Amino acid sequence: MDGNGRWAKKRNQPRLMGHREGGKAADRTIRSCIDHGITHLSLFAFSSENWLRPADEVDGLMKLLARYLKQESQKQQNLGAALNVVGDLSQLPDFVLTEIEAAKKLAPTSPKITVNLAINYGGKWDIIQAAQQLQAENTPITEQSLSEKLATLPSPDVDLLIRTGGELRISNFMLWQTAYAELYFTETLWPEFNHQHLSQALDWYQHRERRFGMISEQLHSPAAN
Repeated sequence: MDGNGRWAKKRNQPRLMGHREGGKAADRTIRSCIDHGITHLSLFAFSSENWLRPADEVDGLMKLLARYLKQESQKQQNLGAALNVVGDLSQLPDFVLTEIEAAKKLAPTSPKITVNLAINYGGKWDIIQAAQQLQAENTPITEQSLSEKLATLPSPDVDLLIRTGGELRISNFMLWQTAYAELYFTETLWPEFNHQHLSQALDWYQHRERRFGMISEQLHSPAAN
């Protein structure tokens, strides 16, 4: 969800104003995903590298995240969305942890969509923490066993990764889970992202041929069906 700061700068507003508008875009996107029948959505809210930003911005972001969780959890439950926070929660302020726990209790029993809100998350961290769990259990580290310890479970691997704001990188987001994801980059700044932008990304995705290391002839052969 990139471009909040640039959106605010274009309007001579403080960066936190852009982050507030970004929260509204997140709400729109959740609703749009439900309309499209998407059952899993992951939003990169705060990376493990974002601690390097100015202290006042980090403090403001933490307060915004807590406010978002407090204000939106009930709304999302009513929509049929289950909020699941993933990341290294040990570094988060207590007031954010309080809202995370409250949000968990509001999760619907049969959600239409599971929303992974990545806070203090990094793809490298996720792989390391999964390996450490296996090591502590004295379990052999294999592709299967490591996959079962990732913080994003029970969500499946990523099918489509959308990055807004025009940057052409994934910035340490779900490195394992995006191994075969289709990557969609758009110049649209995150606060401006709406239902139409999501529909365009999904239409682009529908025209992609996902081969997973195979060739087209294998995919379309009778044996592959």
